[in-house]
Amino acid sequence: MLLRLAYAACLPLLLSPAVLAGECGASSGPARVALLELYTSEGCSSCPPADRWVSQLASQGFTADRLIPLALHVDYWDYIGWRDRFANPGFSARQREMARLAGSGVVYTPQVMINGRDFRSWLSTSSLTRQLDALKQAPARANIQLKISRRAADRVEAQVSVSGQKENLVLYLALYENDLWSDVAAGENSGVKLHHEYVVREWRGPLRIGAAPLMQTMPLKPEWQSAKTGVVAFLQNALSGEVVQALHLKMCS
Repeated sequence: MLLRLAYAACLPLLLSPAVLAGECGASSGPARVALLELYTSEGCSSCPPADRWVSQLASQGFTADRLIPLALHVDYWDYIGWRDRFANPGFSARQREMARLAGSGVVYTPQVMINGRDFRSWLSTSSLTRQLDALKQAPARANIQLKISRRAADRVEAQVSVSGQKENLVLYLALYENDLWSDVAAGENSGVKLHHEYVVREWRGPLRIGAAPLMQTMPLKPEWQSAKTGVVAFLQNALSGEVVQALHLKMCS
């Protein structure tokens, strides 16, 4: 009981994860954090450079307090000879819907979206820096508190609370895995060994926000490297598709 009380007392003071007996938590700060969505496929020959770029973001200074990346593998390239084991038709549907909300309707791979908007100059570090610096001009309109608990080896429980602006906002949760490799034996990337980071393994949303915390249980499959997973929570305007706040938390020990 004393340990639980101590954890509860310390959690609001922390901006970085705190771990205690399989539980950890984090809170978004006053600044707005950007969400980067990479739509990619192992069947697309132009995608590996984008995959490598995403894996190097943190080392270039684009850390999770500024930018949170997620790699969503689409399935519409599977027909050309290589079935992407990370592909999900739901991610293809999301890409189309996000393009529609942005008024574009154009989807392609690799496609990078930042806060729900197409970002074609992703190879330019200066363009990305300017994009993120612009977010600092106004404080975040919404705040996320995320707590994840490891009650069993095969699942994780996520609890999310939202404060501040809630009107028209919906919540999404993504469980990702890092350091994944594939030996591609067919299609445009035949013979290539591909490396992936921030690959979305489990996706929840849109979830309605209320006064009470939201609870979700997500699987941790035996073949996943649980020590290399994490959870991302983000808030999106359901009408415009704009992502207004994001929060990242590595998996608890």
